Amino acid sequence: MEKKSLRKKLIGDKKFYRMMLKIAIPIMVQNGISNFVSLLDNLMIGRVGTNELSGVAIANQLMFVHYLLIFGATAGVGIFTVQFYGAGDTEGVRISFRFKLLANTLLSAVSITLFLLFSEPLTKLFLQGEGSPEDAAETLRIGISYMRIMLIGLVPIGITNAYSGTLRDTGQTRVPMIASIAAIFVNLIGNALLIYGLFGLPAMGAMGAAFATVISRFVELAVLVIYTSTHSKEHPFIIGAYTHFRIPLRLAGRFIVRSIPLVANETLWALGITVMNQCYSFRSLDAVAALNIENTLWNLMGVCFIAMGDAVGIIVGQALGSGDIPKARDHAAKLITFTVACGVVFGLIMCIFGPFFPLLYNTTAEIRLLASQLIIVYGILMPQYALTHAGYFTIRAGGNTVITFLFDSCFVWAVSVPAAYVLSRLTLLAVLPMVAIVQSLELIKCVIALRMVHSGIWAKKISR
Repeated sequence: MEKKSLRKKLIGDKKFYRMMLKIAIPIMVQNGISNFVSLLDNLMIGRVGTNELSGVAIANQLMFVHYLLIFGATAGVGIFTVQFYGAGDTEGVRISFRFKLLANTLLSAVSITLFLLFSEPLTKLFLQGEGSPEDAAETLRIGISYMRIMLIGLVPIGITNAYSGTLRDTGQTRVPMIASIAAIFVNLIGNALLIYGLFGLPAMGAMGAAFATVISRFVELAVLVIYTSTHSKEHPFIIGAYTHFRIPLRLAGRFIVRSIPLVANETLWALGITVMNQCYSFRSLDAVAALNIENTLWNLMGVCFIAMGDAVGIIVGQALGSGDIPKARDHAAKLITFTVACGVVFGLIMCIFGPFFPLLYNTTAEIRLLASQLIIVYGILMPQYALTHAGYFTIRAGGNTVITFLFDSCFVWAVSVPAAYVLSRLTLLAVLPMVAIVQSLELIKCVIALRMVHSGIWAKKISR
C-alpha cells in the first residue's frame, strides 16, 4: 500500500501528462531548435579557428549575465501574470505586461552602456591562463568586436521577453515557439552567408555570426508583435496596453518587491557562473574553448528539463492562482519526478556522445580531449541539475522570491564560487577535477530543494 501510495504521489495519469506535455512540448521544441541552431552556429565559428571560438565564448559568457537579468525581471512579474490569468483578471495581466516592457527596456539600456564602457577589461579577465600572448590578443580583439555588434540586439531581446513571457504565462506556448523558430532559421541562414561569405558576400567570420544573430532578434520580435496585435480576442491583455503606461502604485510596489530578489538572484547567479568559468580559465586558456564545446552540447541535451522548469512554473502557478493549494502541491511532486527522469535519460545520452562530439571542431587534440571529459562529467551530474531546476521553479511559483534568492544565487556565491577560487588559486589541480569537485557540490542543493518543496512553504496565492 505504501509503495502504491508513493507511486500515485509521484506519477500522474494519462490526463495529467497530456495536460503537461501540451504546455511543455512547444517550449521543448522552441528551445531544442534554438539550441540545435546554436550548436550549428558554434560549429561554424569553431571551424574558423580556436581564437574565434574562444572570443565568441567569452563575449557570450559576459552577455549571459544580461540575458538572465532580463529573464529575472520578466519572470518576477510573470509570477503575478500567471496567477492573474488563473484568477481571470485580464486587467492584472495587462498591467503586468506594461511593467515588463518598461523594466526590460530600462535594464537593456543600462547593460548596453556598461558593456560599451567595460568590454575590454571584462574580456581580459578570461585571458590570464597559460597560452600564447598572440592568441590572447587575437581572442581579445574578436571578443570585443563580436560583443559590440551583439549589443544592438539587446533592446529587442527585452521587448521580446515581455511578449513571449506574457503569452506563455497565459498558456500560449505555441506562438513564442513559432517566433523563435522563424528567428532561428534567419540566424542559421545569416550565419552561413556571413561567416563564410557565400554568394559573393564578404566572409566576416565571428562578426558575421553577430550580425546574423542581431537580425534574427528583430525578426522574432516582429512575429510576436504582429501575432498578438492581430489576435486580441484570444489575448485581450494587448487591448489598450499601449494607451498609457501608468501602473497603479500598489501593484508596481508589489511587482518590485517580488521582482527584486528574483532579478538579483538571476544576475548574481549568472555572475557567479561567469566567475567560476573565469576561475577555470585561470588554469589554462584551453579551458575557455573546451567549456564552450561542452556547454553547446549541454544546452541541447538539457532542453527537456529546462523546458520542464517553465512548465512547472505555469502549471503550479495557475493552480495557486485559482486557490487550489492541494492541487498545486500534487502537480509539483509529479512534475519534479518527471523532470528528474528527463535529466537521467539525457544525461546518459550526453555521456555516450562525449567522446565523439568535440571531433566536429577545428581545434587542438588537447582541447578536444578536455571537452570530451567535461561532457561526461556534466552528463553524469545532469539529474541533480534537473532536480534543483524543477525545485527552484516550484518554490518560485508561489512568489517566494527571497527564498529562491537564498536557495540559488546565495548557494553559488557561498559554496561554488569560493570552492572554484580556492582550487584555481591555491592548488595545482587540473581543470577537469576542479570542475568535477565544484559541480558536485550541487548535491547539497538537491537536499535543500527536496526539503523546501516537501515543506509546502512555497504554496501560496499572491495575485490578490
